[in-house]
Amino acid sequence: MEVSLRAAAAEDLPNIVEIINDAILHTSAVYDYHPRSLETQHAWWLKKQADGMPVVVADHERRAIGFGTYGIFRPWDAYRFSVEHSLYVADSFRGQGVGKLLLGRLIALATAQGFHTMIAGIDGSNAGSYALHRKFGFEEIGRFREIGYKFDRWLDLIFMQRFLQTPASKPPSASSHDTLSHSSQ
Repeated sequence: MEVSLRAAAAEDLPNIVEIINDAILHTSAVYDYHPRSLETQHAWWLKKQADGMPVVVADHERRAIGFGTYGIFRPWDAYRFSVEHSLYVADSFRGQGVGKLLLGRLIALATAQGFHTMIAGIDGSNAGSYALHRKFGFEEIGRFREIGYKFDRWLDLIFMQRFLQTPASKPPSASSHDTLSHSSQ
């Protein structure tokens, strides 16, 4: 199977909506109950572009069969060097290496953008995603037990983390104002 990776375009959004809605309705990969509309996903894509965050699609025969993205881990300034990523693959293409391609590209892009660490939130029953992340050097750093409820059962959420090979230990935009001054307290 031939798969290429590229930046998502507006014409990919119907396939992206189909993929995310399948994950919402049939898996515990997304802790949500409500399918996304094309309009909602279009606004999401525009925000990703405005924020300088990639949305990468796996393309097979000119059709998006998977996608991945990341965003700043939390909205507060001190988290700006850490990203949390997501990747989803169409049901009929899972287990064929598409997730591996997407995750490799996301790691490369996050490294090129100078991020320090990547974080994955993975459902505790998703052994495939867990194993994939381990192969890429992610380590389990925490587990929230029974934090979600879907399909008449409690769900555990695993956080995994990987440090990126960025050139400096201190981010280039960090300044002395980024640290707390004990003398001013």
